[in-house]
Amino acid sequence: MLKGKTIATLVSAYNEGKLITKTLSTMPKFVDKIIVVNDCGTDDTLDRILEYMKKDKRVVLIKHEVNMGLGSTIKTGFKKSLELDIDVTAIMNGDAQMHPDDLINICTPMVEGKSDFSKGNRLLHTETIGSMPKYRLFGNSILTFLSKMASGYWHVIDSQCGYSAISKEALKRIPFHEITPRYGYNADLLNLLNIANCSVIDVSVKAVYGEEESKIKIGNYIVKTSALLLRLFIRRMWRKYFILDFNPLVFFYMMSVVCLLFVSFPMFIRFFYRLIWLDDVAKTTALICALSFFMGFQFLFFGMWMDMDDNKRLNPRIKN
Repeated sequence: MLKGKTIATLVSAYNEGKLITKTLSTMPKFVDKIIVVNDCGTDDTLDRILEYMKKDKRVVLIKHEVNMGLGSTIKTGFKKSLELDIDVTAIMNGDAQMHPDDLINICTPMVEGKSDFSKGNRLLHTETIGSMPKYRLFGNSILTFLSKMASGYWHVIDSQCGYSAISKEALKRIPFHEITPRYGYNADLLNLLNIANCSVIDVSVKAVYGEEESKIKIGNYIVKTSALLLRLFIRRMWRKYFILDFNPLVFFYMMSVVCLLFVSFPMFIRFFYRLIWLDDVAKTTALICALSFFMGFQFLFFGMWMDMDDNKRLNPRIKN
């Protein structure tokens, strides 16, 4: 236990035979349960887990009969955590990429009642951030900005980091069964937490890159995740600012889409069509295009500003 609170780590394992034993053996002593979800891989991961269980009674093994994806292992683990009545559940993947020394810092905000959810931030750890591959850092920066809009947590950085912890109370408040079954679950989880008005805090963690082999195809991942983030943004606008409450920021976002996508863009195409094919400078078209373009961005910035202001209360570091 940690300060009187029960702690569990949720370990997702899919073809992690090379590193799963290392991951499990480095769990701190204050961890009460190690919930391991084996996602029906093709290597010796399951055998290694069963072998380790002989010497560590904290391990609770759950086996998927078919491969269901990373997000599904998280949902399975959350359900088991609630069944075990665990106070704080931390997510640690089975690839030894999440340093066990950071676990106490990840769990402490929930243990002390300061936050509902904490998320690791590798960018805050200046000593190890240099080990992150440059292409990952670049892709992470793009997805982090999109994730801010999708989740509503504008103060959260490094949204792609899966090292996190959630309180029992927060788990009970969110419909975590809706989380996307595969990659992108972290943005989906943040989105659900925001709709439920749960507080989220960033915690500095080490960036660990070594023996693990990424199963993500970067190009495909960015395309699919971007589509997911758009869907999550629409879900947050609808549920949080239409169904559960009302905020005019929704109209600013809607007007930005109308101006940019349905007015400015068609006028842009029409202007260059007339210029190139008809050798005609359509001044009125250019004026409408420019005016709707600037109005669209103005609406967008107003919407973002109001969104940021409304969600400041969910940042534990800001005293309300």
